[in-house]
Amino acid sequence: MFEDSAPLPHRREASTPPSKTPPAVAVEVTAELVGGWVASLGGGTDRAAGDTELIDRIRALEELKAAAAAAQARAAAAFDALHRQKQELSGLPREQLGKGIAGQIALARRESANRGGRLLGFAKALTAEMPCTLDALSRGLISEWRATLLVRETACLSVADRRTVDREVAGDPKVLETLGDRQIIARAKAAGYRLDPQTSVNRAAKAASERFVSCRPAPDTMTYLTGLLPVSQGVGVYAALSREADRLRASGDSRGHGGHLG
Repeated sequence: MFEDSAPLPHRREASTPPSKTPPAVAVEVTAELVGGWVASLGGGTDRAAGDTELIDRIRALEELKAAAAAAQARAAAAFDALHRQKQELSGLPREQLGKGIAGQIALARRESANRGGRLLGFAKALTAEMPCTLDALSRGLISEWRATLLVRETACLSVADRRTVDREVAGDPKVLETLGDRQIIARAKAAGYRLDPQTSVNRAAKAASERFVSCRPAPDTMTYLTGLLPVSQGVGVYAALSREADRLRASGDSRGHGGHLG
């Protein structure tokens, strides 16, 4: 697919089973090189391809997306380090080091400024503190979202404990790529609690203190009413709404729970 540009680091032959990832080929990934891949991916037709080729291609492209996410994370972390060094050499006060970096990353990724900060934090944690997760993402064994889950669920831990959880959950690639979102979250939480139970308890208490209810507009003169609540309160609210929906239905309202509860 990429004969007009350089070969992809994770390219597979059509006969390679989707579950097997071939050894990576060392390639200097430049913006120009990636631009060539984008141009190649954007054209052509899939009508002549057989079903085996198409499913292999879907898997290969998914692995490419993951590897690209890892490359973005490494580039973001490197950009942060380089820019901070330049700011320091220019005499910028220490408390201002890093200013504007997240905004530039957000602009490059076509994201909001707020999201840029989260993306930079993800990149720095992944590249500096979670080598097993980074390796799995780089090899296309997990998605960016699942890497994000691992980073998120270990955010409250010390660097040493975070690396231990990273090794326990993501250290065996064959096991990791079989895990779903809930399994990854559960294993990371369990390992984190075993290593530092007090921090896990404090995290839960902090989460409860940040509960909120928000209202924002939705299409067609509708609105989204959203609540982030402790589980007991959330279940209580839902139960109260369910009881009211049942009462109205018993009174002749033809709508089901979906009509009342969304």
